[in-house]
Amino acid sequence: MSGVSPARRREVVDALRRGAVPSAGLDLFAVGLDRFGAAIGEDLDTVATGGSVFKAVRGEYGSGKTFFTRWIAERARRANLATAEVQVSENETPLHRLETVYRRLTERLSTSTFPPSALRPVVDGWFYALEEDVLAAGEVAADDVDALDRAVATLLDQRLATVSRSAPAFAAALRGYRRATLAGDSTTADAVLAWLGGQPHVAAAARRTAGVKGDLDHFAALSFVQGLLAVLRDSGHPGLLLVLDEVETLQRVRSDARDKALNALRQLIDEVHSGRFPGLYLIITGTPAFYEGPQGVQRLAPLAQRLAVDFTTDARFDNPRAVQIRLPGFTVDSLVELGGRVRDLYADGSAAPDRVRGLVDDGYLGDLARAVAGGLGGKVGVAPRLFLKKLVGEVLDRVDQFAEFDPRQHYAPTLTATEMTDVERNASSADAVPLEL
Repeated sequence: MSGVSPARRREVVDALRRGAVPSAGLDLFAVGLDRFGAAIGEDLDTVATGGSVFKAVRGEYGSGKTFFTRWIAERARRANLATAEVQVSENETPLHRLETVYRRLTERLSTSTFPPSALRPVVDGWFYALEEDVLAAGEVAADDVDALDRAVATLLDQRLATVSRSAPAFAAALRGYRRATLAGDSTTADAVLAWLGGQPHVAAAARRTAGVKGDLDHFAALSFVQGLLAVLRDSGHPGLLLVLDEVETLQRVRSDARDKALNALRQLIDEVHSGRFPGLYLIITGTPAFYEGPQGVQRLAPLAQRLAVDFTTDARFDNPRAVQIRLPGFTVDSLVELGGRVRDLYADGSAAPDRVRGLVDDGYLGDLARAVAGGLGGKVGVAPRLFLKKLVGEVLDRVDQFAEFDPRQHYAPTLTATEMTDVERNASSADAVPLEL
């Protein structure tokens, strides 16, 4: 891993030290994901050529669902797709209100060159592309500002004709944003762009300028996604990867809201398969209980039929191309492999790489992995986050900084309730767990 830049290495190590999933660099330690690589590549190719894909990911807590989807997102951005990760939640992003999902999508929108929110640079890039297309046609002179503006407006209507049939406000807002930008009215331009991104309570004066009314609602949200895909495509991004993470939270909402959310999910899947969203790669993640339990997918028979996959067979022969895929989870051996990759990444940036690799060898990694898993009731699948947090923050950092530190002699790891998630705490069933190496 010596070819990794110091900045990239630091970003990954800092995230692991905090117990978080890094936002980039996941290919450096993607353990056990090779089996999905070819199928994911096929999906990304389909999306990049104007197709649409839906995929459901299932895995227990700690099996690496967030890591897996962010790994896919890295691959998508390398293919110049835009990406957005939306956390489904009962209060902030309820799935039965698609306008909130669209709003979070625009807030989390990112590309290979722009971090969230990339909505403004994408829209600005789209208008630049329209101007270039108009000038390339040779019918308008570059110095004829009024004629160029009219030609761009005409081309805008042509490119968004399909979207405008169901959501004319999308094109209207874009026209309003362009007018305000050309007039130097940044306040109005910002407000109109916020409305286009699904933000509520935008000033009435800005909405009047753009010729739109009210706030985005549930029914127009899908058409706005359709419009966003068209803008992305014309601005050089052939598609969008949208991840709806932690969909299992639907099981905890009121029954009426749950039924609406499940039906909204069914509607989304049908729209993706119908071809309404060319260039959309939609992924949802959830636990097995969500897919199989009575308060999840099984509550809506049409949705259960669409997501049905037989997982009673040997997991070694799971089909990565299926509509629903399961993550195998971690074993002690895969934790050791993961720890080895993180150790080597860390050592490459250390002043004493041989010492780091010598004191934190594979044998020690195995001991630490078994100790952390044992402290969590033997549930190895729940252990990766805490294992990496302990490895980086309490072992590798000390080996790197203190010449006399030997983790086998000077480190007695423990797990405390305050550092655990609810799932980890339930697995440990204790306020503090001493770990024996």
